[in-house]
Amino acid sequence: MLKLGERMENVFDRKIILENGTEFYGSSFGAEKDAVLELVFNTSMVGYQEILSDPSYAGQAVVMTYPLIGNYGTAADDYESSRPAMGAMIVRQYENEPSNFRSVETLSAVMRNAGVIGISGVDTRKLTRMIRDRGTGKVLIADAALPLSDGIERLRATDLRRDLVPSVSCREETVWGPENKGPHIVILDCGIKQNIIRSFLKRDCRVTTVPWNTGADRIRSLDPDGIFVSNGPGDPSDVPETVRTVRSLLGSYPLFGICLGHQILSLAYGAKTYKLKFGHRGGNHPVRNLETGRIEITSQNHSYAVLTDSLSRTPLTVTHLNLLDETVEGVRCGRDSAFGVQYHPESSPGPQDSSYLFDRFLDLIGKGKNHAEKN
Repeated sequence: MLKLGERMENVFDRKIILENGTEFYGSSFGAEKDAVLELVFNTSMVGYQEILSDPSYAGQAVVMTYPLIGNYGTAADDYESSRPAMGAMIVRQYENEPSNFRSVETLSAVMRNAGVIGISGVDTRKLTRMIRDRGTGKVLIADAALPLSDGIERLRATDLRRDLVPSVSCREETVWGPENKGPHIVILDCGIKQNIIRSFLKRDCRVTTVPWNTGADRIRSLDPDGIFVSNGPGDPSDVPETVRTVRSLLGSYPLFGICLGHQILSLAYGAKTYKLKFGHRGGNHPVRNLETGRIEITSQNHSYAVLTDSLSRTPLTVTHLNLLDETVEGVRCGRDSAFGVQYHPESSPGPQDSSYLFDRFLDLIGKGKNHAEKN
């Protein structure tokens, strides 16, 4: 009997090669091409369409630890971006006949059209344990017939991309929501998820998204009431232009950052970031709100975190901690009405444990307006 992950002619047509020479064989779905990517895992039990279309997964091969993927297809309203940026999805079992009245297209068809590789039949439990024990690293997904020596040589010769944010940011300014209604939020788009924009629109905000490298003067000219710095892929130190822009705007407007935006905000204040061994990706991460004592069940997707010791040299205070590893999950500067969180309050793992953060941001905007009117 064929064991999970073993190669057999005419059964497995694709394979995964790790940097240490380990191979995993599987069957193709989605796009069929070769690619060198960063290997990570996600522990969410649902939400594969949102994960696929989250720009923060640009350049990554994502191992889904939940064993059955594709069973509810894809729905028109559940995308987080117009075109997926993920490199590959690795699953135990792929289902190409979805059972869901909202489904309009199979996951494989969406991935094929977007150029996202899929490989199924993989021992995802073993692969996840390897990532957990050894950390993230490069992986090659290729034809099953590729010699291992050729695959290792290709891995060694390939540098992972560092221009990830420019590849997923908007190219031009876009206005969302009605004119002259509610607070005006200018969003520095580093790879924003659509549900963040929806969260602001639901609160009657007018939103303007601007590219990641938009300068502070241009943002000021848009006359914002508040500034939001979005999530996005990769290392925050790869976008020093965005860090400089945020630093120039500190104290001038209420400012809110999520995920990469939280890291960029921290760097703008002089803190440091570092790469986690295997990152946080899933929908069940417990976070303690240090100001209230509440535990929030959060959705997370990041490879980097703010270095706790570096915050002592900044005006930032820690507001949230991850209960799994005590990494920083939130910071605040009361003087400047600025704060950020590492997790995703626009997602619904709790299901609404963290949505109050959008209301807090709008409260800061309201207080700033009231102060300006009095003076």
